[in-house]
Amino acid sequence: MGQKGKNIAIIVAAGKGKRMGQGFNKQYILLKKKPIIAHTLTVFEESEYIDEILLVVGENEINFTTENIIKKYGFKKVIQVISGGKERQDSVYAGLLAIKDLCEIVLIHDGARPFLEKKLIQKTIDVAKNMGAAITGMPVKDTIKIINDKMEVVDTPDRSQLWGVQTPQAFQYRLLKSAYDNIMTEGVFVTDDAMALERYGHAVAVVQGSYENIKITTPEDLLVAESILRREK
Repeated sequence: MGQKGKNIAIIVAAGKGKRMGQGFNKQYILLKKKPIIAHTLTVFEESEYIDEILLVVGENEINFTTENIIKKYGFKKVIQVISGGKERQDSVYAGLLAIKDLCEIVLIHDGARPFLEKKLIQKTIDVAKNMGAAITGMPVKDTIKIINDKMEVVDTPDRSQLWGVQTPQAFQYRLLKSAYDNIMTEGVFVTDDAMALERYGHAVAVVQGSYENIKITTPEDLLVAESILRREK
């Protein structure tokens, strides 16, 4: 393996947040007087297992984020704020390409998931070092139906085998970079980073996350988020 590299987190925060009904990026919505993205960055800043952070934002938000998030809250591990792309995978790939240091493990995390427990960072890194790839998730609570374009039920999969996938997702950097090089060249669309490896037959381990590790996407999610913060305090 040679020289060990760093553990680098890529925080993806380039989404427009259309479902939130706001005229700006949902990551900057205030949660207890602090932007959502600042809550998220704090978890990684305070983790002893993270060496550096790359933050991926919208192309018009780099200066705003640098001044009003990074400098204002004193994040020292954020070494770059870079521009994302049209789709999530474009933003992740931009982050992978921006890594200049020797990197052993790369973690990808949604900027709109501020309730990540620090121990999950350690767990996913440990598993990724051994297995190459580790994702977090939780068993689904609802019965899931597969439907057709006529809104008719086609199948009901066994719920015991269904998990809702979360982030962080951790990978050996060389593995994920190689898989992303391939899918971007082939024009393949993926909805999470593990799919890039799954496509080429690589095993992906699952680490149990938390039902509180929600992605804040809708106004209803904000109410849940405020409730979680109240409970934590």
